[in-house]
Amino acid sequence: MEENVLPKHLGFIVDGNRRWARERGLPTLEGHRRGIDLVADIAEECHKQGVKIVSFYIFSTENWNRSKEEVDYLMDLVEKCLKKFIKKCLKNDTRIAILGTKERLSQNLVKAVEEAEEKTKHCKENILGLCFNYGGKQEIVDAANKINGEVTIEKLEANLYHPEIPALDMVIRTSGEERISGFMLWRMAYAEMLFLDKKWPDMTKEDVPKILEEFVGRQRRFGK
Repeated sequence: MEENVLPKHLGFIVDGNRRWARERGLPTLEGHRRGIDLVADIAEECHKQGVKIVSFYIFSTENWNRSKEEVDYLMDLVEKCLKKFIKKCLKNDTRIAILGTKERLSQNLVKAVEEAEEKTKHCKENILGLCFNYGGKQEIVDAANKINGEVTIEKLEANLYHPEIPALDMVIRTSGEERISGFMLWRMAYAEMLFLDKKWPDMTKEDVPKILEEFVGRQRRFGK
């Protein structure tokens, strides 16, 4: 596959963890554990295939409405997995960028988020974006509130979470659902959409080349 036709930025809406677990008679929390573990593996394969930036939607601001047991488990899981991500990302020269707000996060989790970004900030080859405690509308509101004077497209883009991360080229959502759920609303204005029936924990590294082939086969018009 020629490098010049590959997407620069892929985004994944990782859906179907709970249904995957229920179908197997497992606790729903087990689906989340497998789902989070898979993020680093899929990101690593995307980077190996030549995609420099890969972002994942792992916890939305709306997810706080789930049961306390599930939310507490997810918070603990993310905190532990960030430490694993740091090791893998350092090995692959990948910088971790966490997009979202720190509101409602525990001090330990805020520390883990800051540590992940700080320890990988010197990495230059790739970026792993994690949308955590993230809302697409909230990101735009937060960006607008930072602007003094007239709001323009250029000023808004410069004030998004991690503004160095460019627009999405393709968004992949698993589990058969066909909606965007507020994922990176500003950056996905011209993104290609790919909806997969597979639930997120069923994804494998072998799916990555298929996704890239699908992207390469599409004709992007950008409004033309």
